[in-house]
Amino acid sequence: MLDHIYVLTYIMVMISAETVFKLLSDTTRLRALVLMKNHGELCVCELTHALNISQPKISRHLAHLRDANLVTDRRQGLWIYYQINPELPEWITSILKVSINELNQNQPYSDDDSVLIDMPNRPGASCCA
Repeated sequence: MLDHIYVLTYIMVMISAETVFKLLSDTTRLRALVLMKNHGELCVCELTHALNISQPKISRHLAHLRDANLVTDRRQGLWIYYQINPELPEWITSILKVSINELNQNQPYSDDDSVLIDMPNRPGASCCA
């Protein structure tokens, strides 16, 4: 188990600045990260609702973020939940914190947050319908 954790940490340290900024340059991925930073772990259905995009499209963007270790995922039944990786290097965490604090003041990010908060039947004890 410790070997696995060591390898995972080593991989995350190797994320290049170019990769991070390339991933952040896409509006859909950035909007999803803002929502995850503001709300923690989110189901794919919450992201599709808040961003008003199709499930295949958000899943493709989330796969890019997951492959770069910027987000982690977990499966619960049929549903997959994503969150910003809590083990990111400090330089990435700092970039996300500063950027998201500023973006929260602007559209469409503030609108996305409102849409998510007002989402009917948000996952809780039971998952999306």
